[in-house]
Amino acid sequence: MDFGAKFLASLAVSFEEEYKKGDGLSLRNITLLLAYLYTFGLCSSDLIYDLLTRLSQRLEELDVSTILTILQCCGIGLRRDDPAAMKDFVVGVPQQVQKLKTPPAGTQDGKPKVSGKRMEFMLETICEIKNNKKRPKEESTPHTRLKKWLQKLRVEEVQLRGIKWDKLLDPNKKGQWWHSGDIETIGKDSTAEIADVIDAEVAEAQKMLHLAAAQRMNTEARRAIFCIIMSGEDYLDAFEKILRLNLPGKQDREIVRVLVDCCLQEKVFNKYYSLLAAKLCHHDKNHKFTLQYCLWDHFKQLDSMEMRRLANLARFLADLIGSFSLSLAVLKAVDFTDSSVLTSKVMMHFRILFETLFTQHSDNDIWNIFTRIASPPELENLRNGLELFIHQPLTKNDLTGTQIGATETTSLIINKIKVVKKALANVSGVLL
Repeated sequence: MDFGAKFLASLAVSFEEEYKKGDGLSLRNITLLLAYLYTFGLCSSDLIYDLLTRLSQRLEELDVSTILTILQCCGIGLRRDDPAAMKDFVVGVPQQVQKLKTPPAGTQDGKPKVSGKRMEFMLETICEIKNNKKRPKEESTPHTRLKKWLQKLRVEEVQLRGIKWDKLLDPNKKGQWWHSGDIETIGKDSTAEIADVIDAEVAEAQKMLHLAAAQRMNTEARRAIFCIIMSGEDYLDAFEKILRLNLPGKQDREIVRVLVDCCLQEKVFNKYYSLLAAKLCHHDKNHKFTLQYCLWDHFKQLDSMEMRRLANLARFLADLIGSFSLSLAVLKAVDFTDSSVLTSKVMMHFRILFETLFTQHSDNDIWNIFTRIASPPELENLRNGLELFIHQPLTKNDLTGTQIGATETTSLIINKIKVVKKALANVSGVLL
């Protein structure tokens, strides 16, 4: 962090020196470097907004060029990180432009300080960012990969926050001056609020740890994964935090196993878990393999499983198959032709699975899902077993637990079964 702070300070000094010289090319290069440091997380948006505000107050030729360079490089990112600050900037610049166009009373020189075309282009760029129409250049594939790599290295832990441009230029900086930015912005009135927030977060963390212990999360890795999954704002937030864990060796296998355990514990199925599992499977095929083995282990325990857990597992699997995160080939571990295997609970589990699949997906989706297992020779036993199983009473009303809409559901499932039979015969593998 100290290196980053000193580097930024040196960059700010060089910026001001080149600005005084009027060297547009050097100034543009320094500005681009500063914008990319923000894009990749070394400094926060506060510093960039502070610089933009300084530039917008003067609006000389170099100021307008520098503003354009920043907005074209990371304007959308600035808008995303701090919409309120972007709104203030968007409102303030046109007002300043209007002041420049209107010369003070008693002066004869009404010439603008900068060419009209360049000023108009800057205002158009600001308007596009305001309306979220500007395509961010920083989101190219190499930049995205680099940002993900930096996230794994926890770059946010060394990000410099609350630093102002004047602070970087201050020649009398002493000690760890880069920490003073946040401290100076905290007033006495907000101290109590911050303390309350910290207390609440500590209490929430303790609650999560007690819950993890109750769910028999008996290792540090499992407890960490459990707390992230249960406290995630959404599945994307949980996914990003899981990636930052950087679990060594085979400990990353615990991610999927803890996820499935959490899903089965819910009183009512929560789609959050299937979305997170799908994201993990698409990110790393090792998670997909671990999930398959985990599901096979649960298939062996269906007879002793509570109905709530059994139903949650069925809907979880139906979501993953329906989103093409997993193939129906995951069911090859079940022998649907063996009547001794298909006990009442096992039958109920797979009825719920297929009913969910048939009622929540279109004919084209069902066709593609079953076509994926239509041709591989090693899946012949699975195909034969599924053809037998779908003749079972999948349309029983007691599956849904209600008589309302039972006729419509029955008709829908019968139509989907016809699609399944055709798809299983589609050995050519043609998808819709």
